Amino acid sequence: MSELIAIAYDDEFKAQEVRLTLARLQKEHLIELEDAAVIIKTEDEKVKLNQSINLAEAGAVSGGFWGLLIGTLFFVPLFGAAVGAATGAISGALSDIGIDDDFMRELGETLQPGSSALFILVRKATPDKVLEQVSKYGGKILRTSLTKDKEDQLQEILSNRGLKTQ
Repeated sequence: MSELIAIAYDDEFKAQEVRLTLARLQKEHLIELEDAAVIIKTEDEKVKLNQSINLAEAGAVSGGFWGLLIGTLFFVPLFGAAVGAATGAISGALSDIGIDDDFMRELGETLQPGSSALFILVRKATPDKVLEQVSKYGGKILRTSLTKDKEDQLQEILSNRGLKTQ
């Protein structure tokens, strides 16, 4: 089961920086993310959502491929590709996987102007190595699906901005 973690940061760019760090850690097989998104609340109090996966774009590529393949079978490949891409883009835009967009926007409204938040769904992780990398960014936990004890431990690590060596 995946764990949801939402962490707020004091500036607009910190959440994106942490997401890039997590992407690097995922390539190193230290964490497996199901979803990751960043909410930014600008100085003019607009809330912007940056998903890690653009579903409309992914749907258009997939639909274009299948449309081209089916269109080739019926000797109209360009028409098939166009129809497939349009259908894929529409279905991708209408589907929502991972963290609920409305939930993220609702929490984003509670942020201070000029700040950001990172939302992640973690399938599995190597906690000591991941926390060592992300604790240096600090942050304040907004919500998690962790137990209260684990949430408190995570907040303590983030508040101290780095793991203490033993």
